[in-house]
Amino acid sequence: MKSFASDNNSGAHPAIMEAVVKCNTGHLKSYGDDEISIHTDEVFKEFFGSQARIHYVTTGTAANVLGLRTVTQTYNSVICATQAHINNDECGAPEAFGGIKLVPIPSEDGKLTPGMIAPYLGHIGFVHASQPKVISITQPTELGKLYTLKEIEDIVEFAHDRDLLVHMDGARIANACAALDCSFFDMTTALDIDFISFGGTKNGCLMGEAVVFLNPDIGEGFQYLRKQAMQLVSKMRFVSAQLERYLQDDLWLENARQANAMAKRLADKAGAIDGVTIKGTVDCNALFAHLPPAATEELLEKYYFYVWDEHDQTVRWMTSWATTEEMVDEFVEDIRKAVEAAS
Repeated sequence: MKSFASDNNSGAHPAIMEAVVKCNTGHLKSYGDDEISIHTDEVFKEFFGSQARIHYVTTGTAANVLGLRTVTQTYNSVICATQAHINNDECGAPEAFGGIKLVPIPSEDGKLTPGMIAPYLGHIGFVHASQPKVISITQPTELGKLYTLKEIEDIVEFAHDRDLLVHMDGARIANACAALDCSFFDMTTALDIDFISFGGTKNGCLMGEAVVFLNPDIGEGFQYLRKQAMQLVSKMRFVSAQLERYLQDDLWLENARQANAMAKRLADKAGAIDGVTIKGTVDCNALFAHLPPAATEELLEKYYFYVWDEHDQTVRWMTSWATTEEMVDEFVEDIRKAVEAAS
């Protein structure tokens, strides 16, 4: 079965696998004290600045929850969009492990603005209410939409004026940077983002994720929380080696550009079929479409993708670094046949 469901469904990039095999020689110190992990820290600093402190984990959920837990108390809350991954797709981990109250804000596209956030700050200093501490934004959002750099800057300025921190869920940050033609530094450090969850798994890594603290005044105690959360990998070199290679030779950018380009190709070609409507713009590697229910059912016999909204038969298609033009064109032809059969 061929997948257009998620960039998680693709395998790891051959160069990443080669890096993992290459580091599988000899004896190295464990728990991140190995030469590979130490060097990877320096590589990250080249992208994010010398003040960055990098901690490797194996899942995006761990990166999000541990990062947020480190900067909050149990009486704090984290503001996010209703569609945020931390709100919908982490099985209550922020609440269960972090003791964090999430305050989701309704949003049409998964994006937040200062004006949307302001009404949720009315209980600051009120002892009977949880106290906001972090604004968490997702770049790109779960609906595939991008914040512009100016929009991020506005949120950060708004937050810092109110002694709030800003966290970026960057599970697909590479796709966002590729789409906006900017660097990781431009999107984070230059805008005074406090900390990010840096994702590599969706863009070619095997299980490569990291928490990157950019604000030098936060992050104390993370190493202990990571151990408590069972994310201190003993053979850490196998995690850091992935990210070291991922960041070399613009592999991250090459992979993200491929995924984004294939999404646009799919949108252009599928959108030209009578009976198929591409909903909204395609900003990165996710697109949403409407087609006849019978066509969806037929396509699901051969392809794996999500019916995003069963009420109006909206489906989500996602591409990855491994999606090829041939795969897209074959899918489009099958979409055409299925829609014609359903009409």
